[in-house]
Amino acid sequence: MDLKSKLRHVMDFPKEGIDFIDITTVLQDPEAFQCCMDSFKELADQIGDFDMIVGSESRGFIFGAPLAYKMGKGFVPVRKKGKLPYKTISAEYDLEYGTDILEIHADAIKPGQNVLIVDDLLATGGTSQANIRLIEQLGGKVVGLIYFIELKMLNGREKLNGYKVSSIVEF
Repeated sequence: MDLKSKLRHVMDFPKEGIDFIDITTVLQDPEAFQCCMDSFKELADQIGDFDMIVGSESRGFIFGAPLAYKMGKGFVPVRKKGKLPYKTISAEYDLEYGTDILEIHADAIKPGQNVLIVDDLLATGGTSQANIRLIEQLGGKVVGLIYFIELKMLNGREKLNGYKVSSIVEF
């Protein structure tokens, strides 16, 4: 299935000049969503052995949690500052229009655990770098990063040099 053709483009969202790629059209289509999740699993199988899947708020949850279920792995949510109820560690990262902070529970990753990061989009790589810092600060090892969509022109993959990076759809 051509998942790229199933995505909707919304111009000038969230601000003028941005071509927002909307994944909800894939999520609403049962066959497209199944194809997407099967593609995630195929890429995850190529990573090798890992213990946990980490997904960032909020679209990383959409793909990371069902993939963890499908593969019999644990799932760890990474959230924006102030959203997690227990002791956390945090990492600041750059956005196209400012900065933000991500947090993870301080006991979410055990030292030595192999971790796969799953997210909807690789753009500039800032969110992924923050996720990596959080995981590594807890003693985990990032064994790969998998994305539904990669915006190649923003060169986010270059910021993830040294890590195995895969994507399902590229623009």
